[in-house]
Amino acid sequence: MSMMTAGLAVLVLTSCGGLTSGTATGTQANGDNVLGSVFGAMTDGQTIGNVLSSVLGIDKPSEREIYGTWNYHNPGVAFTSDNMLAKAGGELAAKTIKEQLKQTYSQVGFKRANTRLQFNQDKTFAATLGGRNISGTWTYEPNAQKIMLKTMLFTIPVYAKKSVSGMNFLMESKKLLTILQTVAALSGNSSLATISDISKNYDGVRMGFEMSR
Repeated sequence: MSMMTAGLAVLVLTSCGGLTSGTATGTQANGDNVLGSVFGAMTDGQTIGNVLSSVLGIDKPSEREIYGTWNYHNPGVAFTSDNMLAKAGGELAAKTIKEQLKQTYSQVGFKRANTRLQFNQDKTFAATLGGRNISGTWTYEPNAQKIMLKTMLFTIPVYAKKSVSGMNFLMESKKLLTILQTVAALSGNSSLATISDISKNYDGVRMGFEMSR
């Protein structure tokens, strides 16, 4: 294991792994406006599809569907709330979060050519994040949609969620933040905009990567 990979692993270990809970804000000026925008949006078939695609627990991937090599396509976001109103509001928030993540990923240097995940049937995995390599073993809990990535120095949960273009691989915001900060530091990038504020106003958000084959 290289010194870069070791540094990445150690910093991931030190992250808290939790989320800061809160209430979605922004366009939600008052209760009436929230209900009006949500139920208005729900009459649109495309919006309903987008809402459902942004919630963990729907269209759970099988282990067989995870096998293979996945390349970075776009930022990925999903919500864990079981409340339909939160799901609808969450889709509106997801668009904003994805745009913020896209800017951050660009700063770190994530591209399709240098950011990928490979899941082998022998339960080994190989990951490249901004050109930095990590490898180890993995297990999958289909009901929880949770992949446990294990290396010699750390274990990190990643949530799998089907997307239109392939698969979302998501994690808790503080885990993702630690990884981004570490990759940025290894790249000599001192101007990284953190994502810590993004999670403050959203309850039950998971962030990561939308990937395709």
